[in-house]
Amino acid sequence: MMATTTRPTLAPAATSAGHPVLRALLSRPYPAVMGVLNVTPDSFSDGGKFIAPEHALTQARRMIAEGADIIDIGAESTRPYGSQPVSADEELERLQPILAEVAAFGIAVSIDSMKAPVVGWALDQGAAIANDVWGLQRDPDMAGLVAERKAPVIIMHNRDEADAGIDIMKDIANFFARSLAIAAKAGISPDNIVLDPGIGFGKTQEQSITVLARLHELAVFNLPLLIGASRKRFIDSITPSAPDRRLGGSIAAHLIAANSGARIIRTHDVAETVQALRVTAAIGDKR
Repeated sequence: MMATTTRPTLAPAATSAGHPVLRALLSRPYPAVMGVLNVTPDSFSDGGKFIAPEHALTQARRMIAEGADIIDIGAESTRPYGSQPVSADEELERLQPILAEVAAFGIAVSIDSMKAPVVGWALDQGAAIANDVWGLQRDPDMAGLVAERKAPVIIMHNRDEADAGIDIMKDIANFFARSLAIAAKAGISPDNIVLDPGIGFGKTQEQSITVLARLHELAVFNLPLLIGASRKRFIDSITPSAPDRRLGGSIAAHLIAANSGARIIRTHDVAETVQALRVTAAIGDKR
């Protein structure tokens, strides 16, 4: 059941701290929307659709027109089942035809990569945000790079394998504590950090549901949260459906996340998500 408090998604007033792009995103009266752009052949939902540069650029323009605040570009699939690791050179080969052009559209771009050389190159090309699906814990050079560039970073919780026997919220909290210690040692400002509990990554389907239900517990870190539940497998575990038939479940999860304080929503379906968030906020204004 949705909480009955009045529009808990309202952002606090922006401060002078942190990167200006992140400040602007977090000052919105409803969560910012991050559109997913996978330039990969094997992503779980849209693998291969946008690997051709002209298709990727068309999709970026479409998501911007639909109201995306951020375009998250990834060139290596990190889906939990069946993804194939690629080299930094291959990631860069996929990114080179499009990243600078998308950044030139005037929208905030995040680079979805766990490799410091790829992130560094992307920041040079106009990306503003590093989105690390291993939360600064996989590439030892990532934290130093982010600190040097003073870039915002999304720290995502991950595990090599799901373990149904653990308390997933405790595991996430411990992971974030380690990541934040790495960030502090490198000199990353807390004002440049966003936390992502990693729905669907290193978790059973039941654990992903649990994370969404207990998202409020992560408020203890006093950092903005990003949620990416779009088309995730846990929806199929509740109501069997192919990835591209999970829009209703995705929006339900994202509205619950926003009601629990999520400040950025990562989605494949930008127009529908923007509409849902803005309608929810408008109704909340009248309570």
